[in-house]
Amino acid sequence: MYEFLKYDVKEGVATIILFRPDVYNALNDAITYELQDVLKKATKDEAVRVVVITGEGKAFCSGQDLKEAAGAKSRSFSDSIRSRYNPMVKLMRQMPKPIICRLNGVAAGAGCSLALACDLVVAAEEATLVEIFVNIGLVMDSGSSYFLPRVVGASKAFELATMGSKVKATDALALGLVNKVVPAAQLDEAVKVYTDFYAKAPTKAIGLMKKMLQKSSTSTLDEMLEYEAYCQDIAGTSGDYKEGVAAFLEKRKPDFTGK
Repeated sequence: MYEFLKYDVKEGVATIILFRPDVYNALNDAITYELQDVLKKATKDEAVRVVVITGEGKAFCSGQDLKEAAGAKSRSFSDSIRSRYNPMVKLMRQMPKPIICRLNGVAAGAGCSLALACDLVVAAEEATLVEIFVNIGLVMDSGSSYFLPRVVGASKAFELATMGSKVKATDALALGLVNKVVPAAQLDEAVKVYTDFYAKAPTKAIGLMKKMLQKSSTSTLDEMLEYEAYCQDIAGTSGDYKEGVAAFLEKRKPDFTGK
């Protein structure tokens, strides 16, 4: 179905694999539009309860395909960002389902942004993240200027961005850039711990909490108190809430359907 992606849905888990291993899964025009399409598909598919994004081969994603970009006749950077990268990141953040980055290798430039746009990052010990834009005289894009300082703070974000510092997985864990680091051989097992949980969790409530946490970064306490009340009304009318209460009263494990 896709030229540069692999996509599979199984037992509530949608797996998206960036599939350009010969160029470390660099992002050309086609793959960014394919990513937009597959993210829309995963959002609409009620069978999908959690999404995993990873890369084929040694890398997660090496960022923009510079060879392709160099071969283009005339190109507006802003037009490219607005049509290719921004919609992709917005779709990820607006998706009312958790997205897990299976960080199997290097995530550089826009690839680093893609990893940071996920809700959770599970990294192999060999994986690295690098805001490599400065190395070719560019600035961060694809959301990195938003995500990075919110995770590591302003001073560290400035250092990582302006020096193009490569962050090893263990250091990324200490900085809060990733949630878990494991040996490469254990990466699938570590990701599965999360997907097993979210595939059977109350998806609507989790989607609402995802929105709440994003909104909180630009809201006052009063605004968030009101938004919590608004979201609780929505969650309180869900089938999962009814099932959760029934399971509690009956002293059994709830069977959430995500609705």
